[in-house]
Amino acid sequence: MTYDLAIGDRAYSSWSLRGWLLFDAFDIPVKTHSARLYTNELATLLKEFFPGRTAPTMRTPDGTVVPETLAIAEELASRHPNAGIWSTNPKARSIARVLAAEMHAGFSALRSHCPMNLRVSYTDCAPTDAVLADLDRLQTLWAWARAETGATGPWLCGDYSAADAFFAPVAARIAGYNLPAAPDAAAYVAAHLAHPSFRRWRAMGMVDGADQDYYRRDFPVRPWPGPQILAAKAVAAGPSVNATCPYSGKPVTHFMDLGATVWGFCNPFCRDKTVADPEAWPKFMVLYQS
Repeated sequence: MTYDLAIGDRAYSSWSLRGWLLFDAFDIPVKTHSARLYTNELATLLKEFFPGRTAPTMRTPDGTVVPETLAIAEELASRHPNAGIWSTNPKARSIARVLAAEMHAGFSALRSHCPMNLRVSYTDCAPTDAVLADLDRLQTLWAWARAETGATGPWLCGDYSAADAFFAPVAARIAGYNLPAAPDAAAYVAAHLAHPSFRRWRAMGMVDGADQDYYRRDFPVRPWPGPQILAAKAVAAGPSVNATCPYSGKPVTHFMDLGATVWGFCNPFCRDKTVADPEAWPKFMVLYQS
């Protein structure tokens, strides 16, 4: 049996990103149920997830409903103690929990001035003093965590943990709004943009419904600063080199051109998420590289 997770628009719902990473980054199966923000869709969906009122909200395989990302992280860690959601090292685990708790409750100026939008990156967003203070606090926390845990890799407390999942939307904001960051902080942001689960979420977010006007800003734009993406495009017809979809195994009905070769998928979403970032999808890349 798998978990169920109610989420909002992938391009914009930072809390949903955080909750989904707690599954995908730790190889815990989950079925997502998506609703569009600023409509009645989310309220309607959450009637099936009582008492949840916000995205994300989780339902466990035994039917227990768990709202709020901190609660989701703790419940998943209890049920999957070997998944690596928290470090097995007591000090690193304590520090990671401190980080996640402050991220869950704080940084309101950054959240307000720079709402997450994975579909665009700006050259400048005129950050206020309060936003810059939030950025300073973030970088202080990140440096403290590394120093205390002795982390030498890309993540804050050793291996990727729930603390890093909680900061993924912040990394997206720093990248998306071109916010100032010291070299160590910039490297941490780059690690998030390259993380396989983050790339999959963003690829889906690029094609997950229409743009939300609420998140539109008039700042000058620039290319997204993450890893370079293979140039693919949707095409109207095949034939494709594959007869079945690499994700579902169903017959292909929709097509994509990549590397002067046509590839087939079973529905528009399977195709479009692959067009958005082919290398984000291991099952497709196995087919592509074969």
